[in-house]
Amino acid sequence: MINENNLVDIIMPNFNKGNFLEKAINSVINQTFKRWHLYIIDDNSNDISKIIIDKFKSIKNITIINLKKTEGPGFCRNYVINKTYSKYISFLDSDDYWNKDKLKEQIEFMEENNYSFSYSDYVPFTEKNGNESLKKKVIVPSSFNFEKFTKNTSIAMSSVIIQRSVLGEIKFENLKVCEDYLYKCEILKKIGNAFKCPNVLMYYRITSNSLQSSKIRNVFWIWHINKNHNKFTIFQNLKSIFLISINSLKKYGFK
Repeated sequence: MINENNLVDIIMPNFNKGNFLEKAINSVINQTFKRWHLYIIDDNSNDISKIIIDKFKSIKNITIINLKKTEGPGFCRNYVINKTYSKYISFLDSDDYWNKDKLKEQIEFMEENNYSFSYSDYVPFTEKNGNESLKKKVIVPSSFNFEKFTKNTSIAMSSVIIQRSVLGEIKFENLKVCEDYLYKCEILKKIGNAFKCPNVLMYYRITSNSLQSSKIRNVFWIWHINKNHNKFTIFQNLKSIFLISINSLKKYGFK
């Protein structure tokens, strides 16, 4: 998987998001920046995902990986990171999509400022019967360090680009949920700061699973990560959970 012409590798795990996949993949293909390679890792889906993915199998800078059993998004991301060599790594969930200038603007921003971790504002949206409804833009703080991030987890995974050289031994842990929260924590502990690239560069899909049924579960797992990995005291953990919850309500409302 070595190709020195690819400045950024894009990792797209997918599990049963067949109805949304085409939009996500096309948002990569339509990028104004062309030095990319997209890795689509299908995590043993049992919906129409494979049919959709096969439409793109002849495109030379797209690699399709079909797993024989469901492993989870963290495994999928680690798999690609361990086998590729580009300068930058970017993440796109298979139900989100990008602005066409996302890679161009964000990589230029990182190159000009010598940043190793960047993200952007984003617009949440819902979709019903093919009709997309954009919500209020989520304006993310201009920078994060580890302490700030554990109080406001607004760095959306599909907006992230990381310089590979800073990762070292950091990998996604095998957690049921919130593995991306721990991953970002570990990187911020190591490098210090992440910075926001101006403009809305990503669109985040809100589904019933992404906000409603998962709220209590996510609180449990963030508590677990803070206790066992971040080594928080009970007071630090309570403060973290409280402020994360407040910031989540500000972003998405009380519904």
